[in-house]
Amino acid sequence: MRQTWTALGVLAMLALGPAAAHADSYWEVESARANARAGGPISERDAELLERYGCLSGTRSAFCKELGYRDKRAHR
Repeated sequence: MRQTWTALGVLAMLALGPAAAHADSYWEVESARANARAGGPISERDAELLERYGCLSGTRSAFCKELGYRDKRAHR
């Protein structure tokens, strides 16, 4: 029985331990991209996701244009 509780404790620690770190889901990234395409306000979380995964081509948001500008300068 003790081994079972230990295994459950380890599972609970794995599930709840890194609570501050957000898992990037497909839907969360697509939501950030949709907000950028709509030209609406981009939250800090959206900005973080767009910096990590990029905007879709053709997105005319000022934030995405700035990301493209920074990327081109970094490769020179």
